[in-house]
Amino acid sequence: MARPRLTFFCELPAADLATLFADETVIEDLRALGAGVSLGLLDLSAERAAVARRLNAAGVPLIAWLLLPKSQGYWFNVGNAPAAVEQYEAFRVWSAAHELDWAGVGLDIEPDIRDAGVLSLRGALFSMLLRRVFDTEQLRRAQQIYAGLVTQIRADGYAVDSYQLPLIVDERRAGTTLLQRLAGIVNLDVDREVLMLYGSFMRPLGPGLLWSYAGEGGSVGLGVTGGGVDLPKLQRLAPLTWDELARDLRIAWQWNDDIHIFSLEGCVRQGFLSRLRAFDWTQRPSRPASAGQADRLRRMVRAGLWASRHPVWVAAGVFLFFWLLARLRRQR
Repeated sequence: MARPRLTFFCELPAADLATLFADETVIEDLRALGAGVSLGLLDLSAERAAVARRLNAAGVPLIAWLLLPKSQGYWFNVGNAPAAVEQYEAFRVWSAAHELDWAGVGLDIEPDIRDAGVLSLRGALFSMLLRRVFDTEQLRRAQQIYAGLVTQIRADGYAVDSYQLPLIVDERRAGTTLLQRLAGIVNLDVDREVLMLYGSFMRPLGPGLLWSYAGEGGSVGLGVTGGGVDLPKLQRLAPLTWDELARDLRIAWQWNDDIHIFSLEGCVRQGFLSRLRAFDWTQRPSRPASAGQADRLRRMVRAGLWASRHPVWVAAGVFLFFWLLARLRRQR
């Protein structure tokens, strides 16, 4: 039976990672599914290398998911591009020392994790966004650094994945950089772009947004089934149920040969791996009720982005509208 290639994100401290793979059925399930693992490199320890070697020996494809310490922003973004390059160099040394085999390298492009502490402080948030909206130079420098990093990773023989917020698609369509400057994210030219469409974060619009975006990336990321970095507000969100994951898998499969699932540990905890082995991929999903609302939301976002790029035309249009309105009123 035809089915997509699955890759599971795994983001665990070294001790928990070793415990997860102490259960031999986890590797057996991954092999039966023909699935790979995007292994979050929270550290470059001997313990993490030992797990990677076990997966190499079992023939499970591995993606090196690069991460930074939380004190440096955790995910890669505009503000920590030099640290991202240093982290890749450290990864190369560690990987060579432990003779690890990787199918590719994943660059997780998200806002600085330290920004979460500013979100509830209105004054500080406004000041931060105002400063960023006019700072085109920092984005330009970051783009150059990340482009160089992608070139280096490819020269080292690795394919490059990026994990991106879906709004990057609308930013590209509008031909702007506003979202990149505000959120600190960077548009990258890579081998495979994974749009992070985590339904547990987007209820009740999740299915509609997935339906709208699924055909616009090289892969989509579904979830969250549990786990992930410790962010209190996100921890309170209920993980995907089996029925929700099954629905999202069928929607994604219509457009994507590659599907990512966040996370492996969440799927193991909820008993999803064995159910995925028997999953019926032939069932066709119906168009979600929220698809129309998702499309309208995206059109509004793109219109706003276009307006940010053409403020003179917008101002002229507003002036013309009110001028015509005034003339019509005088003619009555």
